[in-house]
Amino acid sequence: MEETKPIAEIEKEIVEEFALFDSWDDKYEYIIDLGKKLAPLAQEHKLDENKIKGCQSTVWMVANYRDGRVFFEADSDAIIVKGLVSMLIRVLSGQTPDAIIETPLAFIQQIGMTSHLAQTRSNGLLSMVKQMKNYALAYKLKNEVNG
Repeated sequence: MEETKPIAEIEKEIVEEFALFDSWDDKYEYIIDLGKKLAPLAQEHKLDENKIKGCQSTVWMVANYRDGRVFFEADSDAIIVKGLVSMLIRVLSGQTPDAIIETPLAFIQQIGMTSHLAQTRSNGLLSMVKQMKNYALAYKLKNEVNG
């Protein structure tokens, strides 16, 4: 099994990447590029039950649990949102449920995302984070019950 980097290390990498850009136009371009690189979600997962509530755009997310870790896949019909979700996946996918639940995701604030997103996008970002933490919590509880 490949070694997963700690969340704090991945967050630090993202903060450093964003520090390379001088303007928010460049940062948005980078987010868009991240979205373009996100593997598309299989069509069979693009169902209403996999949609994240609270997002202005359509965002589908699924999670799988294996080897004590949670793995996420997602897609969106909005390119900026797709970039945002790709960053969340980069940070949280492959982590343990406890690590996902407990992380404050400080990188979002550190790269200035909270102050540069429109209120609706910001709410959507929070909804995505909440959903990922909910998946982690569900797997943790299921594991405790079955463990």
